[in-house]
Amino acid sequence: INCGAITEELMESELFGHVKGSFTGANQTREGLFNYASGGTVFLDEIGEMPLSMQVHLLRVLEQKTIRQVGTNRETPVDVRVIAATNRDLRELVDDGGFREDLFYRLNVVSVLMPPLRERLEDLPLLVEHFANILASDMGLPTPEIRDAQIRDLASYGWPGNVRELKNVIERCLLLNKDPGNCLALSDATQNSMSDSGGKATVDGDRLDDLVRHHILRVLERENGNKSAAARALGVSRKTLERKVKEWQA
Repeated sequence: INCGAITEELMESELFGHVKGSFTGANQTREGLFNYASGGTVFLDEIGEMPLSMQVHLLRVLEQKTIRQVGTNRETPVDVRVIAATNRDLRELVDDGGFREDLFYRLNVVSVLMPPLRERLEDLPLLVEHFANILASDMGLPTPEIRDAQIRDLASYGWPGNVRELKNVIERCLLLNKDPGNCLALSDATQNSMSDSGGKATVDGDRLDDLVRHHILRVLERENGNKSAAARALGVSRKTLERKVKEWQA
């Protein structure tokens, strides 16, 4: 659930449901997302964007393990685990009055700090492959090859928009690629967009080499060690691939 993508007027109904006739357009009783997730996990993305009025309801869920549908006073028990994420400083929001302190402490049981993408470039090949596979499938396109050159280009960028920006760039590549059956290629439009966003970064050669090595080893693993198949997937000759592997083993 993206808390920043639902209007305040609709959020309570989306999360907790409503009964028939509770507001204009409520033609039938509807369960909310917390009902559907009972016995499982609710992921609240961008929790820092949740309105204060909704924070009260979320606090009740965490403390009393009950929800109340819009239009009724009846409490319905739910058993959910809540995981929340934000790119904002919640402690600062609390100090500024934009986030409830009691809710902050209820949520802040186990905190995991996710470094920005530019600080974990070793994840880049996996993320690129993941998004390329999913987006190509959604578009009805063949899965593109991902070559060293593309990984190097992407790794040299600062990614101010983090993983969301990476996904958008991959989607743009697929949409603008004139040969979607071939390798994933950064079009001129994509490269210009990345340059204009001010996310230039300098990545040292050793780190780029580590990144390329990680990608090649993943492709070899995916091809069950078949160097010919891996070389085709990487867009290089088998001889070049073998030379690279020998360099790493030296």
